[in-house]
Amino acid sequence: MVEPLKAESLQSLDGIAHGFFTRKGGVSGGIYATLNCGVGSKDGRSEVMENRARVAAELGVEAKRLVTPNQIHSATVAIAEEPWRPGPEAPRADAVVTRRAGLAIGVSTADCAPILFADPEARIAAAAHAGWRGALGGIIEATIEAMQELGARRGDISAAIGPAISQAAYEVGADFMDAFLAADPTNACFFSTDLGERPHFDLPGFVRARIEASGIGTVHDLALCTYGDEERFFSYRRATHRGEPDYGRQVSVIALG
Repeated sequence: MVEPLKAESLQSLDGIAHGFFTRKGGVSGGIYATLNCGVGSKDGRSEVMENRARVAAELGVEAKRLVTPNQIHSATVAIAEEPWRPGPEAPRADAVVTRRAGLAIGVSTADCAPILFADPEARIAAAAHAGWRGALGGIIEATIEAMQELGARRGDISAAIGPAISQAAYEVGADFMDAFLAADPTNACFFSTDLGERPHFDLPGFVRARIEASGIGTVHDLALCTYGDEERFFSYRRATHRGEPDYGRQVSVIALG
C-alpha cells in the first residue's frame, strides 16, 4: 500500500485531496525500492509509471491525469489546463498551478522541499519544488503570484511543506552561505556553525519564512527529514555519500475534486 502523509493545513479543506508520498508501496527494486516516481531516474520506465499510477489512484484520478513538470531548479511556474506526458516533453518548470478539477499536480523531490498550496474558495491548487536555488530565486513567490493570476486570494491560500533535508544533515560551504547573505544579510539566521566545522543550512526554515512573508493564510511544516529517515524517504545527499549511482524520488501531489 502506498503511504501518503497528510498536512493539517490541507487535510480539512473540502474537495481537495493531497499526499506527500513516501517510498513505500511501489514496484521498484534495489536503490529505487519501492515507490520511485522519478521519471528522470535510471529506474525502469514501466516501474516508474506503475508507481505513478498507484499514486494517482490513491488520489482518485486516472494515471494519465497526474501532472509533474520537468524540474530545473528555477522560479518558473507552469499552468496546467490539461494533462501532459511526463518526462522531457513536460514543461520545464519547478511549480505547477491548476484550477482544473480532476487533475493531480505534483513535484518530485529527494531532499529539496515539496510545497503544496490550495485556495479552497477559488478552487486553485499548486505544487512547488523548492531546492535552495529555487527558494532563493523566488519559486515560492512566483507560485503564489500565479495562483493569484488565476483568481486565488492570498489570505485564502493554505500551504504545507513536506519532507525535506533537515539542517542537521545539510552541511554547506562558505560560498553557499555567502550567496544567501548577499541576497539578504538577515538570512544568517538560517545557518548554524554549531553542528560541525562547516555551516549547516536550514532549508525547511528558509522555505517556511518565505511562505510566511508572502502573507498567505496558513502554513504547516511536516518537519520530517529525508536524509535521516531511510525507511520512508529517498535522499540525494545520502545516495551521494554512499557513492550510489542514482537515487529514487518521492512525489508530493494535490488534486481538486
